[in-house]
Amino acid sequence: MTQLPNIITILRIAGSLGMFLCDVTGVAFWIIYGLCGLSDIADGWLARKLKCVTKRGALLDSVADICFVACCAWKLLPILELPQWLWLWAGVIAAIKVVNQFSTLVMYGHCCFPHTLANKVTGFLLFITVPMTFWSITPISIVAAVATFAAIHEDHYLRMNKIMQ
Repeated sequence: MTQLPNIITILRIAGSLGMFLCDVTGVAFWIIYGLCGLSDIADGWLARKLKCVTKRGALLDSVADICFVACCAWKLLPILELPQWLWLWAGVIAAIKVVNQFSTLVMYGHCCFPHTLANKVTGFLLFITVPMTFWSITPISIVAAVATFAAIHEDHYLRMNKIMQ
């Protein structure tokens, strides 16, 4: 029973990869998208409920998040009509996150993907607003603002927490 959260996380990785096989305009893609998003909420909740939160599980969750975002980006970005300023903003957020990881690697000898409240809120908002982006860029612009805060907060979190030492 203690492995159930990790099994759900592994299924999210498989589901994310399965989205590659689906047409973005088809129902299957969006069903898998929804299931992956719900599994992201479920695995962490179950891990806390079953008292089986582990560093390995947190790392696996981060890998699953990266797979999900990468698969969604690969499938959705070519068909979304986003303005250049939003692309640049996303690039700045990504650059901040890469610098966070690189500096953590240099300072502590390993990377860390903290599950801060700001990162969790960003992930949830991103999940619910991506489908809305077909009609309006306003929701995704709000997410970009939250994601910017989360990326900056992540740097502070990594530098201030003793868990890295």
